[in-house]
Amino acid sequence: MSPMLLVIGYGNSLRNDDSVGRRVAEAIAALGLAEVQTLSCDLLTPELADQLSRSKAVIFVDAAVDAPSDVLLRPLQAAQSSQVMAHAADPRTMLALARDVFGHVPQAWWLTIPVADLGIGEQLSTLAQAGMREAIQRILRLYETVMTKLSLRGHSLINTAA
Repeated sequence: MSPMLLVIGYGNSLRNDDSVGRRVAEAIAALGLAEVQTLSCDLLTPELADQLSRSKAVIFVDAAVDAPSDVLLRPLQAAQSSQVMAHAADPRTMLALARDVFGHVPQAWWLTIPVADLGIGEQLSTLAQAGMREAIQRILRLYETVMTKLSLRGHSLINTAA
């Protein structure tokens, strides 16, 4: 079954704050929201394009080293080219790949979380922890908006079968 909302958190789980995107996706998965699928991965790889193309909406969640101190949620458009230059791609390229190979681009957003520490380890800095809490709240608000927009208001926000 295709999800209404796909949340993809990505980053290196062994580089402290770089794992914040993955941790956000895992926290959203633990909530058991109806019509939501989550993925936690190291990189955005071409293999994800099929899943993207089957979703109605997607949120990419990532750490941002050079970002301002605020969590940013921006709408995304597909890149002009779907050519992946390395083993990984950015969210716009992934959307273009879904369009070019599978014929569908979901509505998309890029949620970036400011971070302070990319050293070796598995701890989140205070900045990343605060950003993670805010990111989860933003995803929940966007989830409600997406579900309403897609006329699924009658569905429970929490999947009681989980």
